[in-house]
Amino acid sequence: MMGVHKDNRRYRLPIHTHDTENLIIPDEFDSRTQWPNCPSISEVRDQGSCGSCWAFGAVEAMSDRICIASKGQTVVEVSAEDLVSCCHSCGFGCSGGFPGAAWSYWVGTGLVSGGLYNSHKGCQPYVIAACEHHTTGKLKPCGDIVPTPKCVHLCETGYNVSYSQDKHYGAKAYGIGSNPTQIQAELMANGPVEADFTVYSDFVTYKSGVYQRHSSQELGGHAIRILGWGVENSVPYWLAANSWNSDWGDQGYFKILRGRDECGIESDINAGLPKV
Repeated sequence: MMGVHKDNRRYRLPIHTHDTENLIIPDEFDSRTQWPNCPSISEVRDQGSCGSCWAFGAVEAMSDRICIASKGQTVVEVSAEDLVSCCHSCGFGCSGGFPGAAWSYWVGTGLVSGGLYNSHKGCQPYVIAACEHHTTGKLKPCGDIVPTPKCVHLCETGYNVSYSQDKHYGAKAYGIGSNPTQIQAELMANGPVEADFTVYSDFVTYKSGVYQRHSSQELGGHAIRILGWGVENSVPYWLAANSWNSDWGDQGYFKILRGRDECGIESDINAGLPKV
């Protein structure tokens, strides 16, 4: 389920730069504790048998940022379903896409609300079933990539707001340069970001610790959400949430080496600000 398309480097957002001259950066930072009144920050989603990580990393961070910018007044799960099925400029739906394009679509077209598979939360919940990604658990193992769901401009039956009225919009979309200090400044100011990196075969069996690549077998590009950083046994790391449900990794999260562009983790950071 490596869903960042190989042509992704062609789609880059303008870079936003923070003034970090007088910024005090802590040794550790976790968005979950920084903004405890924003429940989406602690949610781990599941993309199912669909290469839609590019959309999940985006809508997860958008949901967090709407809550953070509204100081906890607007709590919403932005719909991965709406983005995967309707953003044709974002790439190829379940066959992969461009993270930066997802943020542009949020600004230009907006996205409705929508929770997890079978949640009946929001306008358009995800229609692709959860599954076990490279691990064992209560769900069926993920299978072949499913077809991209059809774009429908309707909310599910029983939701009392129209599709057009349910749209949440971004005010601006931008990239952050690969300097780790810039990424930290963005996280502290505005909340979690979307990042993508090259997955190697040893990543999929991650359980704990700070991931550093030892395998040479490349599986493809994968997008995730970075929500903080820290140091473990003197090794600096980024704290990230995957979209392979909480059975994978460390309850759905992982740590990856920070400061050396491990597997390209710092080279394509995408973010944006919501209209509130």
